[in-house]
Amino acid sequence: MTSAIHPKKNEYGQPVSLSAPSAPTAPGSWLDPLQTATVVPGGALPASLNGIAFQPCEAPVDDAGWSAAAGDEPLFDEPGFEPAPGKRVAAGVVIEEPDGRVWVVHPSNAFGGYPATFPKGTRDPGMSLRATAIREAWEESGLRVVLTGFLADLVRSQSKTRYYRARRVGGCPADMGWESQAVSLVPRTQLGELLANPNDAPLVALLVPG
Repeated sequence: MTSAIHPKKNEYGQPVSLSAPSAPTAPGSWLDPLQTATVVPGGALPASLNGIAFQPCEAPVDDAGWSAAAGDEPLFDEPGFEPAPGKRVAAGVVIEEPDGRVWVVHPSNAFGGYPATFPKGTRDPGMSLRATAIREAWEESGLRVVLTGFLADLVRSQSKTRYYRARRVGGCPADMGWESQAVSLVPRTQLGELLANPNDAPLVALLVPG
């Protein structure tokens, strides 16, 4: 497959070349809960899924805006977070659909050794873990989400990441940011095959029926 240029530029205003662009799936895959459905930047989608429209939306433009958005999140209990010495603090999110599938992103050029993974990113100083999680969901998947609960804390080689469960309330995956070259909606039983990086194995174990 020939290289392509992502329609969105990186944080420095530079074009992002995709050495091995992802391929979208057939339109019917979005409506079948037993199939993985994949969209590429600017790709075609059904008008809605599970009663929620796919529509690009305005998002906060800075950390203060994301922090304000997180202030409207539903209340739920979560354990205290203890940073790991020498590691970055990060937050991620597993976005669940009513049909049982979950959303994953395909980092551009498999960045960090992840052909597919869940949205996640480093927390900025003064920003909450919850605000970080909903920001990363939007930046990497194009989706606006509401957090629904705590999932897990995972220590990786360079970070300790808190993961939340979430549900989609808006946005459009075809509007993904430059960090992702595709977004997929995946049946849980197929997560183990798609999420090949071993760092994601603990999350797959929590999400896939035993």
